[in-house]
Amino acid sequence: MRLLGTAALLGMAATSARADTMPQFQFSNPLLVSQVVWGAIIFAVFYWLVSRVGLPQVDAALALRAQTIGAELDAARASKQAADAAVAELTEARRRAYAQSQAAIASATASAKAAAAAHADAVNARLDQQLAESEARIGQTRSAAMASLGDIAAGTAEAVFVRLTGLTPDTGRVRSAVGAILSERGHAIQTTADLV
Repeated sequence: MRLLGTAALLGMAATSARADTMPQFQFSNPLLVSQVVWGAIIFAVFYWLVSRVGLPQVDAALALRAQTIGAELDAARASKQAADAAVAELTEARRRAYAQSQAAIASATASAKAAAAAHADAVNARLDQQLAESEARIGQTRSAAMASLGDIAAGTAEAVFVRLTGLTPDTGRVRSAVGAILSERGHAIQTTADLV
């Protein structure tokens, strides 16, 4: 090896003395041939090392990277599908809850309307009953007042007659006269005796 290095140095020194051509293109020089041969051998060894050792490791790293990326993409797709399913389920649950709330509101509204209508009917029935009772009482009171009107008018006429004349009048004649006057004015005379 040392001999080869020395020969190379001597050859380079000899070729550098000749300045007419470049030393790289002096194919007659045995040192150039040996350099080309050794360059080819080194290239072949490097090629073999790279193709048998380096490239398979690079290929394995690329395959592992592709596999990792593919697995992560698959996981991302699965996560997206799960998220889409969850969103769809949430949307459906929200729709069902909205429909149930609307049904509950409609039911409560209908119940409230029915209760209000029943209460209004009960109040109206009670008011109608109270009105009928009041009208009946008013009618009885009016009848009693009208009956009393004849007695009061007759009593008043007798008292005035006694006061003016000092004599006791005929009660039957006073009552018939008062009845005639009241009949002219549109009031039928009724006495308490007539009501009994």
